[in-house]
Amino acid sequence: MDQAGGQIGDAPPVPSLADAFPDARRLGSLLRDGRLTVAVAESCTGGLLGAVLTSIAGSSAYVRGGVIAYADDVKAGHLGVSRLLLATRGAVSKEVAEAMATGVRQRFGAGIGVAITGVAGPDSSERKPAGLVFVAVATERTVRGVRLDEDRGREGNRAAAVRAALALCVETVEGLTEDGRGDSSEARDRR
Repeated sequence: MDQAGGQIGDAPPVPSLADAFPDARRLGSLLRDGRLTVAVAESCTGGLLGAVLTSIAGSSAYVRGGVIAYADDVKAGHLGVSRLLLATRGAVSKEVAEAMATGVRQRFGAGIGVAITGVAGPDSSERKPAGLVFVAVATERTVRGVRLDEDRGREGNRAAAVRAALALCVETVEGLTEDGRGDSSEARDRR
């Protein structure tokens, strides 16, 4: 603090990711209460989802880790996404998002895997438009996904993808805990 009580060098205050993405707190509570863990695989969001999840104090109780898989060889090598799938469907596809979510869940030993792949923009990629994003959430029994199509600009697309991922995770975890499957085997093994 300087003598006037402001920030040193007049730096702007750092915004709270938890405040910008309120579903992160809700998801954290659900994961903790359900004794579940999560792992993330991100492409176009470049780690933003992981940053949002870990902005919550105590998140080490439920966040296992994550992979920023921008390149196809990282998707294949670190997440187990089929190279044939990448070649035929493209990195920005429902099928690749599902494979990424399944792969990160398995590789990190998490109860839930969540993946985001898409075109953040401003330019199109793979002849796919900016704003096209696929989000997938995998559990031991199911894989679910959502598609986003609206171009909100690069940062808007990334934020929308994270919000969609958090909402889908909340919905998935609520379904698991309602079914009585919240106490996963990996959670029991850690006790």
